[in-house]
Amino acid sequence: MSDLWRASDEVVAARAHGIPVVALESAIITHGFPYPANLECARESERVVREEGAVPATVGVVGGVLTVGLAAAEIERFARDGAAIAKASRRDLPVLAARGADGATTVAATMIAAALAGIELFATGGIGGVHRGAPETFDVSADLEELARTDVTVVCAGAKSVLDLGLTLEYLETRGVPVLGYQTGELPAFYAASSGHPVPARVESPEAAAAVIRAKRALGIAGGVVVANPIAEEHALDAEFLQGIIESALAEAAASGVSGAAVTPYLLARIHRATGGASQHANKQLVYANARLAARIAAAL
Repeated sequence: MSDLWRASDEVVAARAHGIPVVALESAIITHGFPYPANLECARESERVVREEGAVPATVGVVGGVLTVGLAAAEIERFARDGAAIAKASRRDLPVLAARGADGATTVAATMIAAALAGIELFATGGIGGVHRGAPETFDVSADLEELARTDVTVVCAGAKSVLDLGLTLEYLETRGVPVLGYQTGELPAFYAASSGHPVPARVESPEAAAAVIRAKRALGIAGGVVVANPIAEEHALDAEFLQGIIESALAEAAASGVSGAAVTPYLLARIHRATGGASQHANKQLVYANARLAARIAAAL
């Protein structure tokens, strides 16, 4: 640890005693759900990890310090302040540190923090990816580059369904990132269990996923692993219905001049409204399922 990052006493003790630890992001708290649904999601995610015998480490930037294992009061403050707290990716961490400011960590920033603390497993909802229209805009999430360089395994429900999932898989292949479908041969589409895009490898158990992670480590191959865990069918949204909503929302966004980083939250808000809140329920359930699986893989490691 240093003046710019720290791990909680519980995380330090868990690492010292060989207890599995699972990192959790904070951007999903501040930007993923409204209050108090965001607080409920954060608490339940930590509870699920503990239920599986692992220690949760929710990550955030507190007063410029990248913190691995936010205290309960800090999580509640992040939930209440919501989008007033800056969303922090790799590029933002030095700025927040220099200014002594708060930040809610994205997938990329959470991976950096997890690696600093020696945590190998990270659970989230969905990773960022290649945006639709990226051949013209070059809009590609920093999450993908982080997966190519940082040795942390990310358990997710695929990439967010508003992205170009085919190009996201192609990008991960180019950057040499193993993508494992957990009990599936297709990349999940976040709210939907399948996307029609085949994954390069399938695993059937936490132990099988752990074996791949262990082999990658032994071979000295840098970078992370994606474990794509599809949402349970009882919580999934209909893929065709969802696609129609996304295409309509994209047209609205373009007509309204919404671009860049504002597109994804704009689309997610439209999906939430069009589904009568069903998307929020689905989002919570897939986050909990990913937290549970991450804890089991961490235990297998």
